[in-house]
Amino acid sequence: MNLPIYPWQTSAWSALRGLQDQGRLPHAILLHGPPGIGKMALAEHFARALLCQSPLADGQGCGQCASCAWFAGYNHPDYRRVRPEALEAADAQGGDADGAADTEERKAAKSTRAPSREIKVEQIRALTELMALSTHRQGRRVVLLYPAQAMNAIAANALLKTLEEPPADTVFLLIADGLERLLPTILSRCRKFALPTPDTVPALAWLREQGVADAPSWLARAGGSPLAALAQAQTRDEAFPKLLAYLAEPNTLAALKTAELLQKHPPATLVDWMQRWLHDMLSCKMTGVIRYLPGQREAIAALASRADTVQLLHLARATGRRRVIAEHPLSARLFIEDMLLDYANLFAE
Repeated sequence: MNLPIYPWQTSAWSALRGLQDQGRLPHAILLHGPPGIGKMALAEHFARALLCQSPLADGQGCGQCASCAWFAGYNHPDYRRVRPEALEAADAQGGDADGAADTEERKAAKSTRAPSREIKVEQIRALTELMALSTHRQGRRVVLLYPAQAMNAIAANALLKTLEEPPADTVFLLIADGLERLLPTILSRCRKFALPTPDTVPALAWLREQGVADAPSWLARAGGSPLAALAQAQTRDEAFPKLLAYLAEPNTLAALKTAELLQKHPPATLVDWMQRWLHDMLSCKMTGVIRYLPGQREAIAALASRADTVQLLHLARATGRRRVIAEHPLSARLFIEDMLLDYANLFAE
């Protein structure tokens, strides 16, 4: 299993290692930051180091001992990952957007229902059973939970009980894209560890090493997250240019036609793209700065000059509310139509 420390993670690794070296390792650490920056990879690197029998001088796992060998095969008896079924299924097809290593199980539930996007209470209760067992070599146990914001209310309260009375020699590593969807009581029982968006220079250098052409454009589109930028560059989603073409020349008829073309694409992704376009319109209108889509400056500037600022702000907020229900719309096509028509109305004469 390859667990890279990305170039922008060296200072974060030093800080994590410092927690261990000081002999005051918290029982729960919450790594949080934007998606697509490698939080999962960093957490797994740290988990391997915590379990390693012969750590290297820089604190990393040796990669040679029995513990590291077990970890590499995702069968370490004292390591447990807790993730939604949907992520396990996605990993079985090639990994997730936050730079996680391949899944240990490589299997999705063989049923007709869609894999759950939530971390369920049954998964948390299974940890309780695990804690009742002694560790393999009377050493440390590590539990990694990702993404923490995917816990439903019942699961979150079940985890809270464990964090209130943490088992000895057990470290919980929680990973979240943000803190707003986590219970304050859980936040209060974790050592929060912020991972910011990487600096542009190392992020661009890394993308170019991966063979990404026009790295600045891809990095901007991904909001500065290099792993998300790499995934987008490699995927070349055909839906994006279709949506972009409509956003540049909006009208009612085009909204209906574009919704038909995009109805099989995940609505949540379309909402994310719409939010970035609207962000750039607002930013361009108020400051002249375009963050996500610099290649569309001419179209964005022209539309921003036509749009009423108050209506544009209302639309941006409404699009944010749409993001909450985008994972499970009653009808994807109607959901997309409604969003695109609202945007067209912004420019209605």
